[in-house]
Amino acid sequence: NDCILTQKLIETLKPFGVFEEEEELQRRILILGKLNNLVKEWIREISEIKNLPQSVIENVGGKIFTFGSYRLGVHTKGADIDALCVAPRHVDRSDFFTSFYEKLKLQEEVKDLRAVEEAFVPVIKLCFDGIEIDILFARLALQTIPEDLDLRDDSLLKNLDIRCIRSLNGCRVTDEILHLVPNIDNFRLTLRAIKLWAKRHNIYSNILGFLGGVSWAMLVARTCQLYPNAIASTLVHKFFLVFSKWEWPNPVLLKQPEECNLNLPVWDPRVNPSDRYHLMPIITPAYPQQNSTYNVSVSTRMVMVEEFKQGLAITDEILLSKAEWSKLFEAPNFFQKYKHYIVLLASAPTEKQRLEWVGLVESKIRILVGSLEKNEFITLAHVNPQSFPAPKENPDNTSVPSRKAGFSSAFLTCFSTFLQTGECVIVISLVGTEHCDLAD
Repeated sequence: NDCILTQKLIETLKPFGVFEEEEELQRRILILGKLNNLVKEWIREISEIKNLPQSVIENVGGKIFTFGSYRLGVHTKGADIDALCVAPRHVDRSDFFTSFYEKLKLQEEVKDLRAVEEAFVPVIKLCFDGIEIDILFARLALQTIPEDLDLRDDSLLKNLDIRCIRSLNGCRVTDEILHLVPNIDNFRLTLRAIKLWAKRHNIYSNILGFLGGVSWAMLVARTCQLYPNAIASTLVHKFFLVFSKWEWPNPVLLKQPEECNLNLPVWDPRVNPSDRYHLMPIITPAYPQQNSTYNVSVSTRMVMVEEFKQGLAITDEILLSKAEWSKLFEAPNFFQKYKHYIVLLASAPTEKQRLEWVGLVESKIRILVGSLEKNEFITLAHVNPQSFPAPKENPDNTSVPSRKAGFSSAFLTCFSTFLQTGECVIVISLVGTEHCDLAD
């Protein structure tokens, strides 16, 4: 019965585009191979410019590693790739953002190339033959980069600057997750199902205080550890069983943190008072261990726990043949769920400024949610992570100004729904008493 249910789960997932065609998979492998060759070529060129011995240049190496959903093997159709360029000690970060950037610019397959050097984790973004790729950079304290390098080795972090440690973190966490699950295929199929469910139920967003990709992966990995012999249909059910009853804020750990004498800050509520206030800690398995869910608020945790309970009820029905898998992935109607809503409008004079402004506004919404939670009359502030572009024109072909200024509706952004034609909004629902004065 488990095998039949798992096959039915696969068939239900297919129309949602969670599986990529073999041809597309091979295309990604080819693109990453080209990128890897470019990195090796560039590092050899840098080595020659810096007058390294020929014997070193011949074996200098350099490599592209992947992380995130692609590395986990759960990426969807058309998804971007998170990549890391690992270079030896004589290659500087400045080389990556100058000469490697220029080398990429010369490639005819590369479009939309841009560098974000001042980001918390510096990155080069590009579109390589139609696939979007984000490339981070890490310089290791090694003379050469061997092909069989294992980034999970903690000793590689010695003598690295903090930006390189941050850049390595994604790969180290992803590789550790794959190493810690008992059956990778069962883990992958279960994670595909849970990610789709979370997106359909609007609880997939780290920035808004829900969970991001790595957090969902760790919850699924923990479920796989608890039920090592179960296949995907059972694991999806057990996922909801475990986390609908989890006693938060007890942390979710894939392994016990190991001592490492590199003096990097790690999540430890015994040592760090601020860690004691985390509401839903899910701890990354690679050193330096961090809580991947520090953005979670009282409201977002409440929403997610309720969704876990509903997921359990539905999967109970599925296992008893009283419902189909499609019921689990039905999107709820956010706008029939509550009585009170707050609307935020975001607008800008140009498309470029709109993208930047909307990103900034979105990053601050959880602060607003935190403020709303402090209002004694509000028991829940539920932000909807969905966003929609504004309509380009009115039916009568005239542009619609925003309330604040004469910006065309082409440069407005709508989170969740339209308030009126041409206006774009972020919608947060509120649950509270009838006496709550929202104007305050």
